Amino acid sequence: MDINTLRSVATVVSMVTFIGIVWWACSKRRAQDFTEAANLPFEQD
Repeated sequence: MDINTLRSVATVVSMVTFIGIVWWACSKRRAQDFTEAANLPFEQD
C-alpha cells in the first residue's frame, strides 16, 4: 500500500462520514430537535 492509496482511502472515508452527518442532520426525526434549538434565542427567561 503506497501513500496515494492511503490518501484515496482517507478521502473516501471522509466523504462518507460527511454525507452521513448531513443525512443525519436533515432527517425528519431530527427536524423537531433542530427547530427547538433554532428558537432558543427567542425564548424569554
